[in-house]
Amino acid sequence: MRDRHAGALIGAAFLMATSAIGPGFLTQTATFTARLGASFGFAILVSVVIDLVAQLNIWRVLIVTGRRATDVADAVRPGLGPLLATLVALGGLAFNVGNVAGAGLGLNVVTGMPVAGGAVLSAGIAVVLFVVKEAGRAMDRFSVALGFLMVALTAYVAVASHPPLAEAAARTAWPATLDVVAIVTIVGGTVGGYITFAGAHRLVDAGLHGEARLGEATRSAITGIGIASVMRTVLFLAALGVVRQGRVLDAANPAASVFRHATGELGYRAAGVVLWSAAITSVVGAAYTSVSFLRRLHPAIEARWSRVVIAFIALSTVVFLLVGQPVRVLVLVGALNGLILPVGLATMLAAAHRPAIVGAYRHPRVLTALGVVVTLAMSGAGAFWLWRDLPKLWR
Repeated sequence: MRDRHAGALIGAAFLMATSAIGPGFLTQTATFTARLGASFGFAILVSVVIDLVAQLNIWRVLIVTGRRATDVADAVRPGLGPLLATLVALGGLAFNVGNVAGAGLGLNVVTGMPVAGGAVLSAGIAVVLFVVKEAGRAMDRFSVALGFLMVALTAYVAVASHPPLAEAAARTAWPATLDVVAIVTIVGGTVGGYITFAGAHRLVDAGLHGEARLGEATRSAITGIGIASVMRTVLFLAALGVVRQGRVLDAANPAASVFRHATGELGYRAAGVVLWSAAITSVVGAAYTSVSFLRRLHPAIEARWSRVVIAFIALSTVVFLLVGQPVRVLVLVGALNGLILPVGLATMLAAAHRPAIVGAYRHPRVLTALGVVVTLAMSGAGAFWLWRDLPKLWR
């Protein structure tokens, strides 16, 4: 029993982390490092703090209640559950458009095939992985191995690129440039949309809930954020070293070009394999999790949920083919999902102080205060982004 619970706790942490570390994560980090230089370290630091506050507040409420986010939201106010489910599903669709784009970019790097063709082929493979469960489990194990390869290769690139560590540390504490869009985007890419709830839902499904489990759940949440944050920091240093050498990142695939500049053609091909693998598993995961939020909205969705997942993947692919611009899509989806975070966090904070929902549990005042600050800050930053920067992404 203890081994099973330990596996669930580790699985929840890695579910959250691997959901975050996808093609958008890689592309956003490389893009913003090229744009902001060492000052991007400050955006990473702020995002880590926001990620921790959001994740700890949301996970504690769900673990205490032993209920999914949609049920908790409905208990706060009838109708709020379907609203949250719709927002998360729409955010998941945006994420999946980015995942399909990332899969196309990955195959383009490995094989040279057009990005659109790679996206269509990857979507077809994702459907097969979902339908044939044995293949899906094999791909999960393969993606874990490639995940370790990704971390190791990125760490090697970071060392090989000789990043200016002193400058990175200084600008992390005192940035020369402050970019609100960068913060909103990488927060959305790490704990935005369905990612915020994925790990906690896994623990609830595994029976790990109740106030006695809060310590374990907290450690699991911190572990997940830690894994994602370490990966982002290492990739940031790798990209910064490349940029400081005067190299220009390829606008068509900035993350892969970091590997190429630092380690040559072999590293570039390896980056393509990792990018595709992260993307293809995320396509299935994002579609499945997003549809799981919708299953209680209508009996038809519950009865035919597997078909809805396949339709979700197909729709994501069609949207990408119509929109194009894979790199912009990967940056945009993070920002869009960052707008969902204030809604989910505010809902969980409201639930945390309703005895009818959480019983005798008393939510820490410090977490509540920090959660309110994050909710207001992300709401304001998101509104600013919508007003100033959203139209620019498509010019």
